[in-house]
Amino acid sequence: MPRPLVLILGDQLSTDLASLGDLPDDAVVALCEVAGEGRYVPHHPQKIVLILSAMRHFAEALRSRGLRVHYSALDDPDNLQSLIPEAERLAALYGCDEIRAVRPGEWRLWQAMTARAGAPLPWRLIEDDRFYTTPEAFAAWADGRKALRLEYFYRELRRRTGLLMEDGAPAGGKWNYDADNREPLPDALEIPAAPRHGLDATTEAVMALVEEHFGDHFGSLAGFHWPVTRRQALVDLRHFLAHLLPDFGRYQDAISDSEPFLFHSRLSAALNIGLLSPQEVCEAAEREYLEGRAPLNSVEGFIRQILGWREYVRSLYWTRMPDYKRGNALGANGELPACYWSGDTELRCLRRAIEMTRDNAYAHHIQRLMVTGNIALLCDVSPEALCDWYLAVYADACEWVELPNVLGMVLHADGGLMGSKPYCASGKYIDRMSDHCRHCRFDPKKATGDRACPLNSLYWRFLERHAETLSANPRMKLIYGSLTRMSDEKRSAMREQAQAFLDALPRSSAWRDAAHEQRRHHLAGYASEPVPHEPTHPEDTP
Repeated sequence: MPRPLVLILGDQLSTDLASLGDLPDDAVVALCEVAGEGRYVPHHPQKIVLILSAMRHFAEALRSRGLRVHYSALDDPDNLQSLIPEAERLAALYGCDEIRAVRPGEWRLWQAMTARAGAPLPWRLIEDDRFYTTPEAFAAWADGRKALRLEYFYRELRRRTGLLMEDGAPAGGKWNYDADNREPLPDALEIPAAPRHGLDATTEAVMALVEEHFGDHFGSLAGFHWPVTRRQALVDLRHFLAHLLPDFGRYQDAISDSEPFLFHSRLSAALNIGLLSPQEVCEAAEREYLEGRAPLNSVEGFIRQILGWREYVRSLYWTRMPDYKRGNALGANGELPACYWSGDTELRCLRRAIEMTRDNAYAHHIQRLMVTGNIALLCDVSPEALCDWYLAVYADACEWVELPNVLGMVLHADGGLMGSKPYCASGKYIDRMSDHCRHCRFDPKKATGDRACPLNSLYWRFLERHAETLSANPRMKLIYGSLTRMSDEKRSAMREQAQAFLDALPRSSAWRDAAHEQRRHHLAGYASEPVPHEPTHPEDTP
């Protein structure tokens, strides 16, 4: 009878994981904390605590089911601190004849594992069936299509799953209610407090370990709020359904200077490490609509993010790698601005996004796309530099979801494979969708002069710089018409304004120096208000 070593990764914490089915009695399940996975980019300390604490809790859950579990802790003296060698050490230690692993979330690990398939101790790789689709199914859908647009893929999955479908047609008669989901926040609106989870001894021990080994990384541990068990993740899901989903739709594109979470679910981290399944989350949201507790525009917008976007970007990642990661269609080669690590910038929108990221290992999707992403796009930041930053600083960032979003959507570096146009914007967009500008020294209505918002001149410089590539795009015809009609004098003045900003912009490819400066100054001026803990719900179903 075979004796496999079943390797469970930190983003595979699901009891129904494919590799855990039909195990022989003497199988060994292994979970490994290794320093290499915490340092290949400088992951936010909260992200590392989330994954390691969730791994330790998951190991105990597996033991309670009677499985034989080996857990390699970060500070174990025999730990080789690199995932592949450590797994092979454990397999030899227990006399295993193969290593089983489910498809990991990163190409680099997939490549490393497939390279060991012919080793004396072979690796057997298993498809991850926790998603709605597979890379092979997506490739079949994409075959022969000129454009791989999300909307058509999403409609196919709606039909296949039956989610928000009525007699073969989309609920309400439309596939997409995005037009109803673009309201800015009113001046007076009460935002429900986010749930907090009590820190048990396991999480506190992990926090001490992370502070010791990764304390120089960007980010604060003080506001740690992530769920580290399935039960805690279900609390977050129920809180979202009851208190946030009804208003999620209309305010999903809004940005607040003071509220980091608004009506967003913050469930992506729990989904991406396996504490929740996309199926249970989408079905729970659909029930809120069917039972009259949430409007269709909110529920459809939320389900589209999971059933549509999440599946779409993962499929693109696995069918386009490794070439996809090398994309740089707009030829951007600039280093990341140092303020992305330090927060030291007069641009209020960017400063607040960095501060919220530091405090929470989180910023919602519009902050990522239209603030940190848009500014990096306009400042010619290289795809590699920005992708590494996003992968490092956000708790929900696995490369399969981070890379297509940043390289494809944020930077348009894939040449339009994902998005039909770049998501570039001037200060007017930030002014319309947020309250940042009223706290900023820059004026979003001015393009030149000392008080002019830098985003305005950078926006027009970007359009000029890429006119040959982008002016023929039908979706950009109107804005290029405005640029053509602009006087040479005005264009020259904005070009000079933008260049002066870029010339004065401190850049840094070394995160350690900038992170050290951030810790020294501690970004004074903002502290999150404490919110009450939500008690753990006794049931284990949403």
